[in-house]
Amino acid sequence: MKKRILVLCGGISKERLISLDTGKQVANELKKNRYTVKTCEPDHTLFRNIKLFKPDIIFNALHGQFGEDGYIQTILETQKIPYTHSGVIASSIAMDKEVSKKIFIKNKILTPKYIKFDYKKNKKNIIKVIEKKLKFPVVLKPINEGSSVHVYICTKKNISQNLKKLSTYDEILIEEFIGGREIQVAIMGSKTLGAIELEPKREFYDYKAKYNSNAKTKHIIPVNLNQKDLKKIMFVTRKVHQLIGCKGVTRSDFKFYKGKFYLLEINTQPGMTKLSLVPEIANYIGISFIRLIEWILKDASINR
Repeated sequence: MKKRILVLCGGISKERLISLDTGKQVANELKKNRYTVKTCEPDHTLFRNIKLFKPDIIFNALHGQFGEDGYIQTILETQKIPYTHSGVIASSIAMDKEVSKKIFIKNKILTPKYIKFDYKKNKKNIIKVIEKKLKFPVVLKPINEGSSVHVYICTKKNISQNLKKLSTYDEILIEEFIGGREIQVAIMGSKTLGAIELEPKREFYDYKAKYNSNAKTKHIIPVNLNQKDLKKIMFVTRKVHQLIGCKGVTRSDFKFYKGKFYLLEINTQPGMTKLSLVPEIANYIGISFIRLIEWILKDASINR
């Protein structure tokens, strides 16, 4: 008898629409394969839905804050029902770009240099600080957001106006801009699924390039790398997955520039939409969407 699956999706983060799309795709695929499925928001109805539906497994299709930063994972642990993707600690570390970058650096994993910008402190000389420590252009990004939400590439001329756009955050990262190729690698448990290269028509692989089909981002698979470089990027991906203590499926994002791989971040809950990369990588090596979902479900547990 097939299991009862509660799909958590939606939420209150800036990635709500992407989460709803992921949840819809997963739920529809499970229903087509005769699973009993219910979708649910992570709101005041959650405990009631769990009690009434009695799921065997909770599929966490949430993205962004509250969904992949350890908060919902903490709540799910109290329910003693197996859930998917990474657990409390790994999720909170991966979502915090500064903490994860410190782990990368400590373990000699190349990552773009950065400084932390605190809006509460006097930063009148930020341009001088950037010129001394990073040099322009730079990348502004929130510390705890995903899907390239509120990420800006800045020159000396436009950094002030872009800093104002992010002033709702207490702190952000200012990171050196790395040119070159966008390459992303997927992990499924202890297995490296493969890599995909992205050629965005936009300035970089931002939110619209990721989720808007009109953006016409080119997906290249297999990636054109020699065996030495391919083995290296696969090794780094497995290493960071293990270092942070991730579970299930993750995706690591790299820039390849002048023969070096720069790790930007690791994503503990990659999207499962029609434009998402992990299903595309899996499909390329012969793993269908339902097989990928079923593997994620089989991997579910508590105490993650």
